[in-house]
Amino acid sequence: MNQAATKQRIGFIGLGIMGSNMAGHILAAGYPVNVYNRSPEKGKALVAKGAKWFDTPGALAAESDVIITMVGFPSDVEQVYLHAGNILDNAKNAYLIDMTTSSPSLAVKIAQEAKKRGCHSIDAPVSGGDIGARDAKLSIMVGADQADFDAVLPILQLMGANIVLQGGPGAGQHTKMCNQIVIAGTIMGVSEGLAYAKKCGLHPETVLKSIGGGAASGFQLNILGAKMIQDDFEPGFFVEHFIKDLSIALEEANALNLDLPSVTLAKQLYTKLVAKGYGRKGTQVVYKNYIP
Repeated sequence: MNQAATKQRIGFIGLGIMGSNMAGHILAAGYPVNVYNRSPEKGKALVAKGAKWFDTPGALAAESDVIITMVGFPSDVEQVYLHAGNILDNAKNAYLIDMTTSSPSLAVKIAQEAKKRGCHSIDAPVSGGDIGARDAKLSIMVGADQADFDAVLPILQLMGANIVLQGGPGAGQHTKMCNQIVIAGTIMGVSEGLAYAKKCGLHPETVLKSIGGGAASGFQLNILGAKMIQDDFEPGFFVEHFIKDLSIALEEANALNLDLPSVTLAKQLYTKLVAKGYGRKGTQVVYKNYIP
């Protein structure tokens, strides 16, 4: 028997910068992979490698045992799961894994609706950007029941290297908010440090050699900081998506009566960049607020 025929059918919706690589790892592991994307062009490379194209999320859901979504905004998540004719109207006892960074309350709502229909819902947002997706080294933050987590763990392990169950439905999304809150402050600090280096006459590349190996070391400094000083603002993660994440974080923090001044400032800085046409650039473009 063909090995792929014995494996779960994996549906993957959302084939952007990260999703295409994530789906590719699953396909390379021998799973039958069904794909859908709003822009069909983005599915051609995977179809050429053996994935099966579907014209709608609902049609894909009807033919998949595990359905993974990696779309843009909470409104997109709501559409593909909850709107008539989409995933929940067509899935049959399937595992539904939303890997989009989305609203914790929406994750809970989807989980409730999935349970009513005999499906299993997992929120599993990721961190690691395009590089983590390419190298299958994403950090995956999971909100699910233990049994559902155990059932999908082998699939998640094809895409990530650090996979942690954080709690029940919505807990993965709350954890991703913690991640984005930390990044918001860190990437502004990287920008300010490198802007200071340039303004006072130091060579930023040489400064990076020193501080990149000390207590300030990390992805935001060593990878994105290096891109800043090379004027490389191509996206590993879109500014417009980061603003979406910061907005969710601020909404959740407000509900908790928690003040997040660095997140508030970061959202303001990134919103200014969108007005200048940088919405589809990478988050390292925040540097241009300091060094135009």
